[in-house]
Amino acid sequence: MATQHLFQLGMDLETGTTQTEENSTANGDNVVSLTERLLDEGRDDHFIRREGKVYAGTHLIIEIIGGKSLDCIETVEAAFRECVDACKATLLHIHLHRFSPQGVSGVAVLAESHISVHTWPEAEYAAFDVFMCGDAEPWKAVDILRKAFDADEVKVDELLRGEGVV
Repeated sequence: MATQHLFQLGMDLETGTTQTEENSTANGDNVVSLTERLLDEGRDDHFIRREGKVYAGTHLIIEIIGGKSLDCIETVEAAFRECVDACKATLLHIHLHRFSPQGVSGVAVLAESHISVHTWPEAEYAAFDVFMCGDAEPWKAVDILRKAFDADEVKVDELLRGEGVV
């Protein structure tokens, strides 16, 4: 098996080195740890620094209950596109699949991460994931999805991905 295509978690893809907290970079005469670099407010990356927390991104687990049009691929795509715009995200690609006899699964791949869905129209239920990093505003997707699918109820759980890692 060829190993040149294997990806090692934590590996710097440009240098091939493994980054750990023990790794540090010379900054003049100072040595700066990985944690110190990630906590730097001036750092140009997509980690979120809010209310004293540093984390990779906000991941919303959104459940649509009593939803309509959950079998309509055009409605799902329109909702994805509206979410991307409202959340100030960058759309890279949308891929959707309609199942037979019913149901839609798909993903909107974003520069900031993704929006994904799987629907069960026969149960009027859909499971969405909205995961975004950087300056994107994932919470704006909740009302858009509620309206797009005329939901009776929407449940949302929020995860701060990478919280405590840094």
